[in-house]
Parts: sequence; C-alpha cells; structure tokens
Amino acid sequence: MTVDADSIRYILALESSCDETAAAVIDRDLNPLSSVVASQYELHRDYGGVVPEIASRAHVRRVLPVIDEALKEAGLELSDIGAVAVATQPGLVGSLLVGLTAAKTLALVLDVPLIAVNHIEAHIYACRMAAKVDTFPCIGFVVSGGHTNIYDCTSPVDFELIGSTIDDAAGEAFDKVAQILDIGFPGGPAVEEIAKDGDRKAIRFPRTFLKEDRLEFSFSGLKTAVLYTANGVPGSHVKPEPLTPQRVADIAASFQAAVVDVLVGKCKQALQQRNRSILCVGGGVAANSLLRHKLEQMTRREGSQLFVAPMSLCTDNAAMAAIAWESLDRGHLADLDLDVTPGLVRHRKQKTKARS
Repeated sequence: MTVDADSIRYILALESSCDETAAAVIDRDLNPLSSVVASQYELHRDYGGVVPEIASRAHVRRVLPVIDEALKEAGLELSDIGAVAVATQPGLVGSLLVGLTAAKTLALVLDVPLIAVNHIEAHIYACRMAAKVDTFPCIGFVVSGGHTNIYDCTSPVDFELIGSTIDDAAGEAFDKVAQILDIGFPGGPAVEEIAKDGDRKAIRFPRTFLKEDRLEFSFSGLKTAVLYTANGVPGSHVKPEPLTPQRVADIAASFQAAVVDVLVGKCKQALQQRNRSILCVGGGVAANSLLRHKLEQMTRREGSQLFVAPMSLCTDNAAMAAIAWESLDRGHLADLDLDVTPGLVRHRKQKTKARS
C-alpha cells in the first residue's frame, strides 16, 4: 500500500484495553470530532475490580455500536476515514483482541493504513493533544489503576521507561483501600470524596522509596498498613479504633496523602535526574485533585512546566490515540498480522513496519 499521509484528514481510533469500549474520530489538528466511551462500571461493581472475561464479552457487544455512534457524532461516514488506529498494548488480552479485530476488519475493508497505539504512551500524549503546544521532550508520568510508570520522552514516538511500580499500581491501591474501608468502587473517586472530611496527618503511613534515588514505587506495604490500621494486626490483643465515619475519613485522607507524596516526589526526582523542564501527567489517578495541586506546587518551585491531561482524557478513552498521527507521519504503520501485547510493558513499543 502506498500511503500519502498528507492527504489523510481523519483517523478513527479504537480503545478496548481494559473495561471501557471507546471510539473517537480525530482530525489532523488533533481535535477529537467525537469521543464515545461505553463504561462497564455496572458490570464489575459487585466484584470490586475488573473481571477479564466479563470485560471482553462486553466489548464484543459494544464495539460496533460505539464505532457507529462516534461516526455519527463526528458527522462522517466510514468512507471519510483515512486510517484506523487501535490500542494494542498493554491491557487485558481478551479485551485488546476485540478492539484489534474490529480495527483490522475496518482497515482491510476500507483499504486504509492500520496504526498500533501504545495505550500508556497515549495517556502522556493526551497532554500534548489538549495543550495544543509541543510538550516534548518531557518527563511523562502515567498513574492509573494498572500502571504507575515514569518515562523520559525525547519525542512523541520515543519513550524510555525509567521507573515503575515493583508491585501494585497507585490506582489499584486506591481500589483496595476503598474495599477495606467499604466506601465504594471505583476506589479513586471514593477515597478522594471521603478524604475531604479527614485529617491527612492523623496517621503516618509509610512512603516507600521516597527518600531513595531510584525511580520505583511500591504500594503493597501501604495497603497492608491501612488494613492493619482499620482491622487490627492479626494475632495482636490490641483492638483497633472503631471505624467511625471520622476514623474512616482520617484513614482515607492519610492514605491519599502518602500516595500523593510519593508520586510527586518521584516526578521531582525524574525531572532533576534527566534534566527536563516539562512534566506531562496522564491516567485515571491524574484526576485526583490533591495530586494535581501538589504537582502544581512542586513544578512551580522547580521552575518546570506542568501539563496534566484534562479530566475527559484521564480515564480510558480513544481520543488520546491522536498519537497515531505521529506514527502515520513517520510511516510507522502496522500490517494485518499485528498482534496484541497484554500485561505490563517494560520496554519500547512493539515494532511496526515503515511503508512507503
């Protein structure tokens, strides 16, 4: 296929990496002409987390209606689409395959380029997309339910992973703490809401690796500390304080403060270690108001610029796949034998073949 990238006006993007079925149409100026997201919240709520089999089956039912709605919202027909982009990594294998199958089918039928998108890198690119200014090179930070990753981004297509969690992601810790405190799902918004009435200094929870230079995170110990604070230490004769509404609020506020301190501290270290002056932050936990406030304070003190993805682009969506334009313009296209790469990503994106 000979591709004239300059002649392409619209990209249709699909996202199905976890539990959101999403489609968007993005123009060359990085404007999302539509962004449709079908949430599966009600399907997973009773389980306190995403069930992979339920998620993949829901994607099968929803992917075509979501694509149709995205086209209608954009006021376009399928024939107007010049390329199809799809998230292929990381994520749940069954969920990713649904989106990839739909994208391959559309690319084949329409005879248009297929572009692979790294879901995590797209979260960082959402900052560039919303800001309408060049944000590269930068330190990119993705903090979500499945990832807590720091990247040194030398360009929109060159991301070097320089730090990540060694166990749980920050968003997962929020979900588990919300379960411990029995305050609802998803955990991020639930903890933040309850924490508004709490004292963040009431309990001194651990801040793992905060004083160390390595750009790594660990939240398993913090989760255990919250569990013991709420329910008591196994085998101990000392009873925990009753979980009154105020006690729950204090635990939530103290937990949130501990997480935010570590996240902000590691971003500061990354900026200093890589001598960068721009920080781009995306992912679901980036919607947390305390984190945003503390990042603003830190970058102001450091003399750095901060770009945080807008609320609409923090949680999973297809519009952030605007990063596909960068691949398209560089000839980084995928063949129809493209496969998914589930799970956590510890390396650069899978190779795609440049075609004339």
